[in-house]
Amino acid sequence: MQNRVLNILSYIGMALVFGAVAIRVAGWAGWLDVNQERERYALYAVWIGFALVLLYTAVQIARSGRRDVKYGALASLSVLVVVGILTFLNILSNSRFYKRVDLTANSVNSLSEQSDKVVKSLDAPLTMTVFDQATRLDQYRDRLDMYKNASNRVSIEYVDGDRDPAKAKQAEIQAYPTVVINYKGKTERVTNVEERELTGAIIRATTGQQRKVYFVQGHGEKDPNGSDGQGLAGVVQLLKGDNIAVETLGLTQKKDVPDDASVVAIAGPTADLLDDEIESIKRYLDKGGRLLVMVDPALGDRTQPMPKLTALIHDWGVDIGNDVILDVSGRSTNATVAVTLPPYPPHPIVDNFRVGLVFPLARSVTPTMPAPQGKTVQKLVETSMAAWAESNLQDLKPGASPKLDPEGGDKPGPVGIAATVSTASPTPADGADKKPAGPPQTRIAVFGDSDFASNAAAGNLGNADFFSNTVNWLTAQENLISIRPRESGDSRLTITPGQTTLVWWFSVLVVPAAVLGTGILTWMLRRKA
Repeated sequence: MQNRVLNILSYIGMALVFGAVAIRVAGWAGWLDVNQERERYALYAVWIGFALVLLYTAVQIARSGRRDVKYGALASLSVLVVVGILTFLNILSNSRFYKRVDLTANSVNSLSEQSDKVVKSLDAPLTMTVFDQATRLDQYRDRLDMYKNASNRVSIEYVDGDRDPAKAKQAEIQAYPTVVINYKGKTERVTNVEERELTGAIIRATTGQQRKVYFVQGHGEKDPNGSDGQGLAGVVQLLKGDNIAVETLGLTQKKDVPDDASVVAIAGPTADLLDDEIESIKRYLDKGGRLLVMVDPALGDRTQPMPKLTALIHDWGVDIGNDVILDVSGRSTNATVAVTLPPYPPHPIVDNFRVGLVFPLARSVTPTMPAPQGKTVQKLVETSMAAWAESNLQDLKPGASPKLDPEGGDKPGPVGIAATVSTASPTPADGADKKPAGPPQTRIAVFGDSDFASNAAAGNLGNADFFSNTVNWLTAQENLISIRPRESGDSRLTITPGQTTLVWWFSVLVVPAAVLGTGILTWMLRRKA
């Protein structure tokens, strides 16, 4: 009777272990919705089952005679090994040991560096509630589970808005699908369940006050809302995803820069600024303003040297050369296109930046030596040794063959393309009611090219991320400096009709013939043997 009870207990123990593993496998395959409660019960079942098998083994060894000890121990040990392996697999399958490998070209099935960085920086619970019809909710689980697996502060709820109209009305749902994001009492909604939109909504919910970038207009600058090749609509859309608003600014119509300006951007002017406009920017910088300047070479319709703007930048420790960078490193078929590759000079904007940059037409940007007192000037991007800054612009006419001439004023490589300037940060306040000591920190970023951020070139390598990271550094949002989500590429295989015919003949005739021939050859060799 006792043996029968022990046998039953051992069978129950093994059944519990196998059942727990089966639940985890069903969760992997998507056959069963394995929530936290079911995972907890499965873990309890594993330990109970393991304890029952261990009890059975111990009793059997204790009751066995000396002659049977060896055989009983081996049998019991075999059972324990099997149960132990199953238990180990069940523990590994727990979400705390979550691991997946994404082999897609743009890693579209994994969180981008930016999304991962944003989610892991959460310091409070964040809830994502998905509203849609019940038959369509499952298609969002894989993408949203990536956020949940990146941080235990993220929780996800799926709601069938048709079956629960009261909850949908309370959440102010206007269309399906809608994801409602709640964080510290702040709510954001998105109707496009793609990573870029989801992460943008999380950023808006977590960063609080919206920053604002003013693009100066009136001097031939690039249009921040322009959708043509020279416009900046592409990178501006990325800024909006980082909770940064964009507006235009006419300094001739206003005496001072607006108080809500987080950054003032001067992107590719073809004419110099007026004296009053320069003074407005000076006053803005003296108060701790942030300035982004992108100046193209004085070629073609960009013939004005803009001495007032370059003098302003010089006063802050950066010289903008009246030249054109030529890159003969072979990275591009056009010598006027400068291609830079990592590693870059040490700077928060390009720390861990592992992609190259393309500058279609650039001029040199060089920190002054020594730097002005109280200002830190740093190189941001520079060319390879094979490039140089050509000072004789006449040598760039069609048919000319420019060569490096240091005695004629050319700058040998590596040549700087971008640099930053910053002042000292104010001393932190000692108490909650005290203000930081000293003026706010001023930050400036200077580029010898504006085309790299245009719609025609922003898609090259890391250009768009580089521009967005620069603006985030200027607005002191270093936590958003990263590589942003990528769109999935077209992975379809396109073949010609001739290639289609070749594939058909190969699969229908060549492969079967090879298999048949191998079989006949094998039969003949065996017959001779």
